[in-house]
Amino acid sequence: MSNEEKEISRVRIKFLIEGLGEAEGELVRHLAPRTVDMVVRKLPFEGRAALWKEEVYFEIPVRMGDEKAKGVVEKGTIAFWPMGSALCIFYGESQPYSPVNVLGKVTKNLELFSKVKSGTTIKVEKL
Repeated sequence: MSNEEKEISRVRIKFLIEGLGEAEGELVRHLAPRTVDMVVRKLPFEGRAALWKEEVYFEIPVRMGDEKAKGVVEKGTIAFWPMGSALCIFYGESQPYSPVNVLGKVTKNLELFSKVKSGTTIKVEKL
């Protein structure tokens, strides 16, 4: 695979978390190609954090149905929740409320998400 293809298949992003700092992540196309494309096209965007168990999520300007949706995810997963049109970051051991489209992983500073309070502004942009 050429470097250019690798660039297209993986998109590096950063999360600017109000009052806490920055985390980084990577969206991996093959996990949910249409959803990843849609999310990348809408970058940058921001939302206000909501909390559920060990997960931070916020609504984003993307409308999408299930795509390879999973009911079980690993710690560090970045996913799109079709039911709530939300981007989700799973920083602990909890599982989604309903199936999510897995988009990628947080690659740096995952622990910041455990300190996020409800209503915190999170901005997502390309790295």
